[in-house]
Amino acid sequence: QVQLVESGGGLVQPGGSLRLSCAASGITFSFYDMGWFRQAPGKQRELVAVITRRGITNYVDSVKGRFTISRDNAKNTVYLQMNSLKPEDTAVYYCNANLHSYQNYWGQGTQVTVSS
Repeated sequence: QVQLVESGGGLVQPGGSLRLSCAASGITFSFYDMGWFRQAPGKQRELVAVITRRGITNYVDSVKGRFTISRDNAKNTVYLQMNSLKPEDTAVYYCNANLHSYQNYWGQGTQVTVSS
């Protein structure tokens, strides 16, 4: 069974920091590109950050310089460090594992709320 389990979400004030974790099981983790998506109420789901199996990273423009995606293949875990959080970052954040043209998996999501 394949599982992606997110953790680390919560309520934080603007300017604060949060680190999301996604623990994967049931896949050969090192073969997969890993990503974080988010979806706010009434908005479409968007790709926030991706890290490929080779460690190449990319980010949506709105989070560049504030968010950092990383992975630890030994722990089968991908992280999203979120700094200088803004209210517009409020969303449900989803972990994604993708093996191009083969498999794609999603976590259940974790809520991030940025509010004063």
